[in-house]
Amino acid sequence: MISKSGQPWNKPAPCSTAIDLSLSHGPAMAIKLDFADYEPEGTQHQHRQGQLILALHGAVTCRVESGVWVVPPNCGVWIPGGVPHSNQVTSNARVTYLFIEPGAALLPAECCTLSISPMLREMILRVAELSESDARDAHVDRLMRVMLDELALMPREGLELPVSDHPKIALIAAALLADPSDRRTLGQWAEHVAVSERSLKRLMVQETGLSFGRWRRQLHLVIALRELAGGATVQRVAGDLGYESTTAFIVMFKKALGTTPSRYFGARLLNTEHAYN
Repeated sequence: MISKSGQPWNKPAPCSTAIDLSLSHGPAMAIKLDFADYEPEGTQHQHRQGQLILALHGAVTCRVESGVWVVPPNCGVWIPGGVPHSNQVTSNARVTYLFIEPGAALLPAECCTLSISPMLREMILRVAELSESDARDAHVDRLMRVMLDELALMPREGLELPVSDHPKIALIAAALLADPSDRRTLGQWAEHVAVSERSLKRLMVQETGLSFGRWRRQLHLVIALRELAGGATVQRVAGDLGYESTTAFIVMFKKALGTTPSRYFGARLLNTEHAYN
């Protein structure tokens, strides 16, 4: 790899060195990144443009003030322009960043995870191959218009973990993110943060929109998707999340996403295996 100065890098460069948004001359621009070639960056930042992070392999975890989103293969997380965020990628991640000019597409005003159809994925990858001069071509302009129209039609995926800055909820969330196998009950957590169980139950729903049990299951799902996409086995993930058996974990996964982990990732990786060939 060669740096912008023309000198070889002695270590992987930050991925930000690959992104120059000043080169955009149309409603959108895209860039493919293989994180084997770059140093992952987890610092908080923001863009004037909206950003779609499309995972082709591995997974990306995106954090904003209101929640945590996971981006497994064949999905994308949408981050509106001006929203501070940070991204954590698995070491095997290959992603495409799609930057969209403000007002260029009818996309949500808040962060969300979107399912990405094979046709739309191919359009985004085609845009990532364009040169600076291509961006001024009438054919490319039509391609981008169709791409952005298609993106606006993509359904949302329920891959968000809502978070809160309330001190008591934030304390519980930080503890469970650090040790997701912690199986303390709502009553035990209430004692830990010095409130009544009834008050904590009400506060959890008020701050996250979910009961404690549903919130913890969503936490497990988000972590499981990230770890499985990163190459961990189902058995290891089940153990790390504190499930008594692999079967119990698979039941939770299937209830949430409608299929088993092996089928979920098998279908998605089959659809994306050619994207970097």
